[in-house]
Amino acid sequence: MTTFAIAHGAGDVGWSWHLVAAALQAQGHTTIAPDLPTEDESKDLTDWASTLIDALPSQEDVVVVGHSFGGFVAPLAAERLNAKALVYLTAMLPTPGECPGDWWSNTGYQDSGLDDQFWHDVPPDLAAEGEKRSRGMAESPMAKPWPLPAMPDVPTHFILCTEDRFFTPTFMRSVLATRLPTVTPTELKAGHCAPLSKPTELAALLITYAT
Repeated sequence: MTTFAIAHGAGDVGWSWHLVAAALQAQGHTTIAPDLPTEDESKDLTDWASTLIDALPSQEDVVVVGHSFGGFVAPLAAERLNAKALVYLTAMLPTPGECPGDWWSNTGYQDSGLDDQFWHDVPPDLAAEGEKRSRGMAESPMAKPWPLPAMPDVPTHFILCTEDRFFTPTFMRSVLATRLPTVTPTELKAGHCAPLSKPTELAALLITYAT
């Protein structure tokens, strides 16, 4: 069976994926979603990817998933693992040499102005727990260029959340068209925090990339 290695988003924790992990485990798969060292000023994105890789029970048959800011981390891990697949979930897509802090202006990101951009479709108890567990972000990794010369040469997929109020579908399609033009996104009816709002549906999608 497949091991799913999860790179969570900015300020997030691996706990946010516990419902997806349970759904995947029920189908015989393994999920690892470690807390990445997002608050450590001495660590960069390469260290974050190492944290993900070091948590794996095995480096065989691995699908790497990057959520939101995890899009900067997942391809670093996928490259080193020669992963079975790389999956972006409503994720920031990097380009070689780009500093994460510059991504917003480089992609033309504009705040949607919509209320409750993260938790609007998450059950209230999970949203409250997620907010309680949220963490800060170090500044130093934001100023270091993304280190790969190109995206990894592994099967690559993108899950577009059609109810995302933070990275809206229109914005994400424009980013995908310029940065990953050969990939046709798969749509998921969910907001930005899909691992908490639609865990069963998300797990079912992920399993399709394990074959």
